[in-house]
Amino acid sequence: MERFAGVSADWGSAGAISGPPQMRELLCGACRLRAPAFAYARAGARYGDVVREALHAFKFGGRRALAAPLGDLLAEAVQGRLPRGLPDLLVPVPLHPRRERERGFNQSSLLACRLGRAWGRPVRDDILGRVVATPSQTALDAAARRANVRGAFRLRRPELIVGRHVVVVDDILTTGATLSECARTLQEMGATTVGALTVARVV
Repeated sequence: MERFAGVSADWGSAGAISGPPQMRELLCGACRLRAPAFAYARAGARYGDVVREALHAFKFGGRRALAAPLGDLLAEAVQGRLPRGLPDLLVPVPLHPRRERERGFNQSSLLACRLGRAWGRPVRDDILGRVVATPSQTALDAAARRANVRGAFRLRRPELIVGRHVVVVDDILTTGATLSECARTLQEMGATTVGALTVARVV
């Protein structure tokens, strides 16, 4: 798998991008114009052919066992590269209950559990809930993706995240709309820092 080497950045609370100039140059135009709600994002690999095939088999082919190597890839690739150190807890991006019943599992939850075991950090899938059954983001542009997920998540256990460093886990980062909406929901209820981790990132 092609490693995701250094194509990442940190965002301050005011939307200003921090880090060296060469890091800023690697950001897409959308991220330069509109900073996401998460403080930083890291991924284990570029979304190339091999990673795409593995993630599709995992997510759509029911190959749950792939959570182990994919989660291990992410854990190894990003450990030591988190700007705030290891998080207090990991929160998977939730699926709508109907979608999870259809698929039979939440791929983000399986990945988060693998990370949690590797890092000795708790995983809580009871903190965020998806209350809107949003259509697939695949065919949408960045603005439509943001609109599609706006208000889609609700915080169920705010007392667990107040004053804490939380990382949201998902499989792929494309525009960051879903992760950003999750981060916004967590921050509004008191999380001090929210990061985003994914197995792969579309670059």
